[in-house]
Amino acid sequence: MKYLRVGPAGAERPVAGAGGRYYDLSTVTGDITGAFLASGGVRSTAGLPETDIAGQRLGPPIARPGVVLCIGQNYAAHAAESGAAPPTVPIMFYKAPGTVVGPHDDVLIPRGATRVDWEVELGVVIGRTARYLDSPADAAAHIAGYVVSNDVSEREFQLDRSGGQWSKGKSCETFNPLGPWLVTPDEVGDPGRLRLRSRVNGEPRQDSSTADMIFDVGFLVWHLSQYTVLEPGDLINTGTPQGVGLSGRFPYLAEGDVVEVEIDGLGGQRNVLRNAG
Repeated sequence: MKYLRVGPAGAERPVAGAGGRYYDLSTVTGDITGAFLASGGVRSTAGLPETDIAGQRLGPPIARPGVVLCIGQNYAAHAAESGAAPPTVPIMFYKAPGTVVGPHDDVLIPRGATRVDWEVELGVVIGRTARYLDSPADAAAHIAGYVVSNDVSEREFQLDRSGGQWSKGKSCETFNPLGPWLVTPDEVGDPGRLRLRSRVNGEPRQDSSTADMIFDVGFLVWHLSQYTVLEPGDLINTGTPQGVGLSGRFPYLAEGDVVEVEIDGLGGQRNVLRNAG
């Protein structure tokens, strides 16, 4: 099953996708919320009215998450291009939930920004409260699905003006395009074998596989549950591979640039960079 949200920002309606068709979920739930995911969502589209989504805006496929947790330097090659050794334990940081926007919405360059960067990531959405899980094997039962996430970053804010934390460079408005869909685990298969790519103005940037993650999805959910309670609807960004602007091999983003990111089986995004007003 795929879940998506369609319509103007702040007025999206919930939709399910199955077999190439789309079904209105408005009679089942008001939105794709943590409570809806915790209930198990919908297991069948039987009896649901079909709906046409052509030409309509896609919002983020989940309503505003309670928290966005991010994992830093979770690909060894990305750690190396950042000038760091691979971490021996997951690096966790927070991103403001209000950064989450639709998969084709504009990304706004913050005032004073000079080093805006792209980061394609596998997003994990929690579907059941995870607290002190016994082992990584327990994680699967707590995952509602997977999603394409772009952990947009401003590197000067993150590194030079940080005060020792990264969140200043991660939490600017529109800095987390999400979607187009939330895809349930049964359709994804092994989340550790997904190809993920990014392009800027049509030119390749990142091209890797989640098989290269240092800490896999199950381990991350288990590990995080030892330090914080993961609630339904929460989003975990699992890290990005090599090929970002921070590497020095590519220019940072500027107004008018087009960023595309995609993950096999999860769809793709296309965002235009605009200066914030």
